[in-house]
Amino acid sequence: MSTDNHFLLAIDQGTSSSRAVVFDQSARVVSNAQQEFPQEYPQPGWVEHDPEAIWASVVAVTRKALEAAGSGRVAGIGITNQRETTLIWDRETGQCVHRAIVWQDRRTADFCQELKDDGHEKMVTDKTGLRIDPYFSASKIAWTLDHVEGVRKLAESGRLAFGTIDCFLLWRLTGGRVHATDATNASRTLLFNIHSQQWDPELLELFGVPDSLLPEVRDCADDFGVTDKSVIGAEIPVCGIAGDQQAALIGQAGFSPGMTKSTYGTGCFVIANSGRNAPISNHNLLTTVAYRLQGEVTYGLEGSIFVAGSAIQWLRDQLKIIQSAAESQAIAVSTGIVDHVHVVPAFAGLGAPYWDPNARGAILGLSRDSGINEIVTATLQAVAFQTRDLVNAMAEDGITPSIIRVDGGMVANDWFLQFLADILGLPVERPKNVESTVLGAAYLAGLQRGVYGSVDDISALWSSESVFSPAMEESRRESLYVGWQQAVNRVRSQT
Repeated sequence: MSTDNHFLLAIDQGTSSSRAVVFDQSARVVSNAQQEFPQEYPQPGWVEHDPEAIWASVVAVTRKALEAAGSGRVAGIGITNQRETTLIWDRETGQCVHRAIVWQDRRTADFCQELKDDGHEKMVTDKTGLRIDPYFSASKIAWTLDHVEGVRKLAESGRLAFGTIDCFLLWRLTGGRVHATDATNASRTLLFNIHSQQWDPELLELFGVPDSLLPEVRDCADDFGVTDKSVIGAEIPVCGIAGDQQAALIGQAGFSPGMTKSTYGTGCFVIANSGRNAPISNHNLLTTVAYRLQGEVTYGLEGSIFVAGSAIQWLRDQLKIIQSAAESQAIAVSTGIVDHVHVVPAFAGLGAPYWDPNARGAILGLSRDSGINEIVTATLQAVAFQTRDLVNAMAEDGITPSIIRVDGGMVANDWFLQFLADILGLPVERPKNVESTVLGAAYLAGLQRGVYGSVDDISALWSSESVFSPAMEESRRESLYVGWQQAVNRVRSQT
């Protein structure tokens, strides 16, 4: 197809906000819009979203971005989304039976522990590459079926549909005509066999999930239907879907085995491309589908940190010791590296490589002269230390990156990136476009629509803005990291 004046629309439905960005074929931003929506915490450890608030925000930003883009033709839409967050809705009314249970939610920790105690984890890990943990969708589905009155009966009758956020948005965007997801989102449910690329009957039985709930699984760049004109004001093909972290890997042009990206949004997620090989981690990392294109699966080794940018939000919104995230850089510059104060932001438990859902956050090492500056700086350092945890585990599993490409909101902070390079002992590379997640969704749509002929065309568009090289002495690096490990051991429930 001719690509003259063709735009690509990417919808990025995240944990705290929704946004839509229109790109031209050279990956330049034509227009964008963003809108936050409320977070709901009904009980300690529970995190929910109002599905209608998510939907309203997506429609609003999509319409706004399209209007601002003007008259250029939009060739296709790509969707990227917060992963694992779980919704079940009525196929006839389109209404959800319960609020979205967010990936951070820990309400099913006891249920997951029972399954592990009963010896199911090896089977689950062998099939899915994941661990039995509340993080993933399956136990959230089971909880909804068993705790919301009448839902299991409706599900067993075929009346209900399950989806991660991408699937829910696709259903709504297409006027209820398409119930589908992509392989990356499916691979985060604990119900999908990443080797056979099918929903797995043994896993469905383990979690008590009727197969009638499940969407069709398609490639990341595929035909996902056409938007209903009444929804966003235009009929546009939806032709790309990927979970946010996989979309970021694509946006970072991480198409070669060993290429590694680290995204700093609400959480922090490190993915290394492992090619056609689905690696078995012996150090508590996850094997996941990095992307599936033209029926061929590329796998990745992933480490997940539940709290990164949200720790900075916590400083701003709960502690109220900063007024904006940007303040954290100036504070850290003036304070310098903090040796003895550690913030362990285990607000939703600890992710990889600890997988301790019952750990809780703490500030450790306070003395009489500790103050706001030390707490803010230690919070930034905690995100870097957690990244070191993941990179160490990857190295022990046989993947040692020579450089880390970073993206997400936190990477605007130069002090943080220099400390990250120092504590990793690796160069850290920031691209010119740090919004790799939403860009990856656009690239997928462009691949399907022929705007890009191959992933090589996408790689040619990637460019570096700056590289942060490690400058810290090895002895200092290791001393700081030992202090972090001691702090983590203080908050763990399972040591």
